[in-house]
Amino acid sequence: MRKLFITMAGAIITTAAWGEAIPTEGQVTKIDQAQSKVTLKHGPIKNLDMEGMTMVFTVSDPAMLKGAKVGDKVRFEADRINGRLTVTKMEKAK
Repeated sequence: MRKLFITMAGAIITTAAWGEAIPTEGQVTKIDQAQSKVTLKHGPIKNLDMEGMTMVFTVSDPAMLKGAKVGDKVRFEADRINGRLTVTKMEKAK
């Protein structure tokens, strides 16, 4: 069972964002720097009970998108923050 927390800034996050998120493999298919969004083709995201698919995510920090390009294979963590599916951590896969 996940618990909801409200941060000092007023963001609502689940316990997954407090260290329970499991890294997921994915591939960047589109980047929208202006909207701070990334489209990822990904495998199952266990902490969100989500099957593998291609979908758009907001990023919690727009700096994550700098240096990223379409086709990059990545490992990322995602959660629901203020009702939005949000990438909270992303790095190029090794």
